[in-house]
Amino acid sequence: MEKRAILAFGLSMVLLVAYMWVQEQYFTPPPATAPEAAKAPAQAPAEQPSVPKPPATEAPPRASSPAGSAEAAESTPPKPRPPEQRVRVSAPLYRAVLSSEGGELKEWTLEYRGEKPMVVLGEQGGGGLAIGAGDAKGTAPVAMTPAAKGVTLEPGVGTKELVLTGEEAGVRVRHTLSFHPDGYVVDAVVRIENPGTVPRTLRVELPWSSRQEWGGTPERFIGQRPTELVWSAGGQVQRRETVGNVPEQQFEGQWIGLGSVWYLAALVPRSGGWQLALSGEAKNGKNVAAGPAGRVAVGLTAMPTIGPGAAWEGRAQLYIGPKEYERLAALGLEGTLDFGGFPLPRRYGGLPMEWLGVPILLLMKWLYRFVGNYGIAIILVTIVSKVLFYPLTVKSMRSMKAMQALQPQVNALRAKYKSDPQRAQREMMDLYRKHRVNPMGGCLPMVAQVPIFYALYLALSVSVELQSAGFLCIGRVFGVDIWICDLAAQDPTYVLPVLMGVTMFVQQKMTPVAGDPRQAKMMLVMPFVFTFMFLSLPSGLVLYWTVSNVLQILQQWYMNRPKTSAVREVKDASRA
Repeated sequence: MEKRAILAFGLSMVLLVAYMWVQEQYFTPPPATAPEAAKAPAQAPAEQPSVPKPPATEAPPRASSPAGSAEAAESTPPKPRPPEQRVRVSAPLYRAVLSSEGGELKEWTLEYRGEKPMVVLGEQGGGGLAIGAGDAKGTAPVAMTPAAKGVTLEPGVGTKELVLTGEEAGVRVRHTLSFHPDGYVVDAVVRIENPGTVPRTLRVELPWSSRQEWGGTPERFIGQRPTELVWSAGGQVQRRETVGNVPEQQFEGQWIGLGSVWYLAALVPRSGGWQLALSGEAKNGKNVAAGPAGRVAVGLTAMPTIGPGAAWEGRAQLYIGPKEYERLAALGLEGTLDFGGFPLPRRYGGLPMEWLGVPILLLMKWLYRFVGNYGIAIILVTIVSKVLFYPLTVKSMRSMKAMQALQPQVNALRAKYKSDPQRAQREMMDLYRKHRVNPMGGCLPMVAQVPIFYALYLALSVSVELQSAGFLCIGRVFGVDIWICDLAAQDPTYVLPVLMGVTMFVQQKMTPVAGDPRQAKMMLVMPFVFTFMFLSLPSGLVLYWTVSNVLQILQQWYMNRPKTSAVREVKDASRA
């Protein structure tokens, strides 16, 4: 037993020594050398080492300027970056999620006739408050600490604030965001305090950006993807498509935004010191300063110089929502609605179509309050326009019928003076004067209506209220709407465009034509052309055009009645 015990003890000692030798040779790392020890902190960004102070016997390094030496002398060790926190905001009109990284928006979903996300991570959204040194090339989002974990707004409760605080570039930052229960506006107040003993020049940015190409990501709703940069500078509204290179610019102005036909994200400076900024680079562009390839950005930027112990405060507003005229006008953003302009040269002043489009929009919304259906409101607006222009329409129809009655005599004069066109023209004018017929009488009244009809067309085109608004929505079968459940989208059944083409054909057949018969046949082709054009247009526009055709047919039928014609002939005879 003793021999076995001694043998077991000896084997144990051998195994222990062997284990310790293997552990030392293969598993214990060698001591770090001086260069490796210096690199170690760079490999662990989460731990920020303190900056060692130079010995008292060493002279401080000479700076290029007194301010620079003072800043170097008072530089403080960087603090560890706090972990990111998320704050949820729940409001009656939207829900949002903000990051503690400068208050960056991670989510902004409108509750506007369904859920409509205005922020798509990696595609478009706000970058949050970013601050950097004035002489630096770029800025970084400020790591902040929110004062609350969530904000909940109820209808009629009032404004609620979210305060975020942090430090960046040696200054203290306080970012206050105010949310409203009855709107899509966020009020932002940026306060920067300089606790140091030297002035500091900073670059402050509030950006909003989007990809020029969404990389195959489909739109969740029509208008989700911005299509234009729009800004106001010097009282003039400027527009530019989001595609292509956009030179980096900074300038004074009233507001700037990225938007589509129906939705908008805009920044409005509400205090001095802010400048509007825009930039963008196409996928294969060369404008490296504009940022990541294939993106376009707008925002507000400021370059304040803050004295020792002083503070700088900048106020701004952010609007992220639908282009409803009343909401935009309250912020001075009504210029973001693109009504276009009547095609006249600028030296003649042109005709701002918002003068006509805005009253039509307001009339349609006023009617909606009573009927509760935008389809019916469009029908009523069309009827109102027809009633206003009824006298001109009657005059035009009478002139065309008179021209049609004289057409055989006109053809005879053309045949008689075939070899002398000028003589034929004089004889025809004498014929028109003799019968008191104005050859332009059928055209001038219609020309006067063109701006109104064009403005009505544009008003319906830019009206976000029509989106997801039904007219005669029966329901959905196999995922397809039956019949019109969205006046801003095309008719999925194509019934309305076909009905529009039929009414246009009937109108053409009933309208008196004075001219070449071959021209009349060509006019009958137009209904087929318009039908194919209107297949993909919004149902609201097709509805307006169809109702307008029906009213025109009724007016033409009334004018063509035998009783009306006889009365007119008696009146004409009495005048003669």
